[in-house]
Amino acid sequence: MVRKIQAQGVSHAGVLAALQAVERHRFVDTALVNQAYEDTSLPIGLGQTISKPGVVARMIELLCAEHTGKLGRVLEIGTGCGYQAAVLAHVAREVYSIERLRGLHEKARENLRAFRISNLHLLFGDGMLGYAKGAPYAAIIAAAGGNDIPQAWIDQLAVGGRLVAPAVTSAGKQNLVVVDKTATGVVRTELEAVFFVPLKSGIA
Repeated sequence: MVRKIQAQGVSHAGVLAALQAVERHRFVDTALVNQAYEDTSLPIGLGQTISKPGVVARMIELLCAEHTGKLGRVLEIGTGCGYQAAVLAHVAREVYSIERLRGLHEKARENLRAFRISNLHLLFGDGMLGYAKGAPYAAIIAAAGGNDIPQAWIDQLAVGGRLVAPAVTSAGKQNLVVVDKTATGVVRTELEAVFFVPLKSGIA
């Protein structure tokens, strides 16, 4: 799987090492284990999916682009089954991951228990609000796409920080969006088209 992702152009050594370290099969249902290392998204229940490993790698590489060492504190919106959170914990000093669906929050907790990751904090709450108590964040990453990037996320991003999330662009399509927060303002870059589950507010 990691070799395939390298062939797609992901080259950040820390990201590749993190993908190598986190066993994806531990995060999917038993019936889907034989597909765990294919570059495909898989259902994880409650209408949600585990993202393609290639997309996880691409987004985390974008977060790490300017860093040779570890990222500082990272906020993940949408824990899902916990796979991306585990990968992030290898490239960041501290990770806060928030999930709005209680069933998935519990599933992620169960999936991650065996890994004993000390720098990862799982939160149950409305990801659209971010998590102000942990702010400011060196990086924010979202696993669901809305009509735009919520202002709360931009407010909670540190100056010099970067946000990577899917969002609907002016053309009406969902694209990967990178937001860099500088001392003089916010720089937004729209990248390739992606397909993520919709970003929703509230908890369930």
